[in-house]
Amino acid sequence: MLVGGGSVCLGYTGQALFLPNWFVRRRGLAISVAYSGVGVGSIILLPCLQILIESSGWRAACWAMGILIVALLAPLNLLLRRRPEDLGLEPDGDGGSRGTVAAGPVANVVDAAWVAVDWTLARAMRTARFWWIALGYFCGLFAWYAVQVHQTKYLVEIGFSATDAAWALGFVSLAGIPGQIVLGHLSDRIGREWVWTAGSLGFVLCYLALLLLREMPTPPLLYFMVASQGMLGYGLTSVIGAIPAEIFQGRHYGTIFGSLMLASIAGGAAGPWVTGVLHDATGSYTLAFWIAIACSALSAVTIWLAAPRKVRAVAGRVVSAAPDAASRR
Repeated sequence: MLVGGGSVCLGYTGQALFLPNWFVRRRGLAISVAYSGVGVGSIILLPCLQILIESSGWRAACWAMGILIVALLAPLNLLLRRRPEDLGLEPDGDGGSRGTVAAGPVANVVDAAWVAVDWTLARAMRTARFWWIALGYFCGLFAWYAVQVHQTKYLVEIGFSATDAAWALGFVSLAGIPGQIVLGHLSDRIGREWVWTAGSLGFVLCYLALLLLREMPTPPLLYFMVASQGMLGYGLTSVIGAIPAEIFQGRHYGTIFGSLMLASIAGGAAGPWVTGVLHDATGSYTLAFWIAIACSALSAVTIWLAAPRKVRAVAGRVVSAAPDAASRR
């Protein structure tokens, strides 16, 4: 219970509650940079913890992590505020009228009637968009965690060494760092739907590569699987907070987003379990992997149906009014 609660508060869900309030024009980039810290932390902390376990035992490693969390994360979280307006600031670091003219106004509203609604959880749940996002998040995390949990066992099962399989999983996190940042930046230019589609495509390619690896267990195909999963698939996190923020932004966004993340958590729990059950029943991962491929494809379709682009346009799709304002001056 403590691990689950702490992970939700300190992980993707917690950060996605306040980051969208601080960034509009660079929302995707900001979220992706923050979430790339997961990969950086894995690369830095996990080897250090392993060394500490070997030298001093697992109890010392647990104490070290607990002290690090209290000493580092607690002060950082005390610096956070829910909205920039609480500190007399504006999103994206714009400061008053000068910042607005310099950068162009963030007049990205496409559907003014939709945006004018004071979205509560009850109102949101009466819309098709809410359920399309919930289904998309469920399916996306289903595919993500199914491969994350079973990938190492599968690679060993088809002939790779345990060391190679473990390194493959580690390199997925490493590849996810630049992938998340680049896709987050792209989402601010071309739209959230395209980036979610790219992430879903990454998992489709990853699963296809895993299926081919059974027949052709070659290093290049293994590298392709790692790259598609990390550089594309992990890009889903760069827009997982931006999509509902642009559709249901408002005073109750936290409640709405938290409810949508229940669907993500359910998908993340169901994916590994269903995959394991199907493996035990059939003696193979083939059927489970094809189901995950179908889930990834369905996830991409649902986000297009939710259509955040029809509520608020991303910065790359907004024609800035700054030149006109400057010319009038």
